[in-house]
Amino acid sequence: MVQAYCVKCKTKREMQNATAVTMKNGKPAMKGVCPVCGCGMYRIGKAS
Repeated sequence: MVQAYCVKCKTKREMQNATAVTMKNGKPAMKGVCPVCGCGMYRIGKAS
C-alpha cells in the first residue's frame, strides 16, 4: 500500500485504489482515494 497525505483529513493514510500515473512533465506519481473521507489523494514520486 502507498501512503499519501489527505488534505481533508489532514493526516497520512493508506491510499485506496492506487494507480501509477505519469504527470504532464513526465514524472511518475500515484493517484488514489482516501479510505475514510473519499477525497482524491496524489503522491508525487516513484512508487515503492
